[in-house]
Amino acid sequence: MMLPQTTSRAIPQILNFAEPLVSTRFDQARATLWIGMEARPRRAHNFSPDLLRNLSALIDQIDENGLRWPSGDDELPVHYVVLRSEHPEYFNLGGDLGYFLDCIRRHDRAGLRRYSMQCLDMIYRWATALNRNTTSLALVQGRALGGGFEAALGADYVIAEEHAEFGLPEILFGLFPCSGAMSLLGRRIGVAAAERIMRSGKIYTAAEMLDMGVIDEVCPSGRGETAVREFIEEHAKRRKARMAMQRARARMIPLDYAELATVVDEWVDAALQLEEAELRVLETLARMQRTELAH
Repeated sequence: MMLPQTTSRAIPQILNFAEPLVSTRFDQARATLWIGMEARPRRAHNFSPDLLRNLSALIDQIDENGLRWPSGDDELPVHYVVLRSEHPEYFNLGGDLGYFLDCIRRHDRAGLRRYSMQCLDMIYRWATALNRNTTSLALVQGRALGGGFEAALGADYVIAEEHAEFGLPEILFGLFPCSGAMSLLGRRIGVAAAERIMRSGKIYTAAEMLDMGVIDEVCPSGRGETAVREFIEEHAKRRKARMAMQRARARMIPLDYAELATVVDEWVDAALQLEEAELRVLETLARMQRTELAH
């Protein structure tokens, strides 16, 4: 099947990043903005501060521009936004565990909190800024761990390829997710079920996530973009009604920023009280993350 042509653009210059870590592609036929987290070694497989700034600035620009996207001499409405990774094996591996470990070893409370709030702010904006008249989707085509899983959960819908994996490993080193996992999971499957996932530290398959109601669709590996296009084409047939339901859901189960910030403060307190055995586990996981990031 011949797919409609799409227009591609670099990050608009208004963002003014010397080395952008996100790419954009606007599909005019479907009024869809694709956002790709770029696959640069040691940069985009986890949430570096630069990647967080890039994503936050882009979300803010879309919001401030009235949910419209420049295309040639015109500005077109953005009805759908899709977040994905450009890497075939990783959606996002979450927070920078090496940075966490370094801050904890140095008892750098301010550094820990500053970075954790940067993560929270990006995910909160992603989950709340665009859903008045735009539907967000996360296309997960690889591993989504920790904050990467939380970012996927911040979308209105999550579509995953069958080889994708999800997990919140923080409990393995005595901590807990701090960028909205409890609230975001709780909105989908209830607080008790959310807590079970957070307590387990388990890596889940896409099929398991679908069975639990955490994600919305699983497609064959390599078919993710096609599955997203088909989802959007079906959604668009009744878009006005579905947008009304989407806004109602957001009003009924809102994200409480003050509560989320309190979780960050509690996380920082807990991180600075980790025992040596827990720090050794964190050190092992940070080393594993660095190894994966080098690929």
